[in-house]
Amino acid sequence: MAFVQEPLPFDPGALEPYGMSAKTLEFHYGKHHKAYVDNLNKLTQDTELADKSLEDVIRITYGDAAKVGIFNNAAQVWNHTFFWNSLKPGGGAPTGDVAARINSAFGSYDEFKSQFKNAAATQFGSGWAWLVLEAGTLKVTKTPNAENPLVHGQVPLLTLDVWEHAYYLDYQNRRPDFIDNFLNQLVNWDFVAKNLAAA
Repeated sequence: MAFVQEPLPFDPGALEPYGMSAKTLEFHYGKHHKAYVDNLNKLTQDTELADKSLEDVIRITYGDAAKVGIFNNAAQVWNHTFFWNSLKPGGGAPTGDVAARINSAFGSYDEFKSQFKNAAATQFGSGWAWLVLEAGTLKVTKTPNAENPLVHGQVPLLTLDVWEHAYYLDYQNRRPDFIDNFLNQLVNWDFVAKNLAAA
């Protein structure tokens, strides 16, 4: 059973008024994400991993030097699908249970934003910033390259891709502006609420 690239949960041009261009999505989704899916299928073809779920492939191959290529591509397929679902035209601030949990964990929404910005801005090179649930508590974390919270026993709730290809066409080297725009205009808090409810 081949791994598939999930469709975007929004029109490719829907984020354009909110700081993420259709051109960025053309390259990021259409080329980078697609390449990870294609590579994963090539690497797992005719192996026992071909019939596993994406999450199982990630957990099985993590830390195995002989399977690092499979891990990197599987995790990047999963990470990107999760990232697209973390985006919503217009974004805004959290409400309801999510807002209450953020206030409880961080003291305020502004403090959450400050910690998330710091994690995303200080991830050296390529990687991801995350809001996760760990042992019942919300926390902000970051991972390098393809690594994600699934391999650390955490429940991912929200992510931001800080690989350079995620923002270079729109923001060049201004990663902090990209992070600010994500937090102010693009976060899909409904997706966070759904992940939190399912945890």
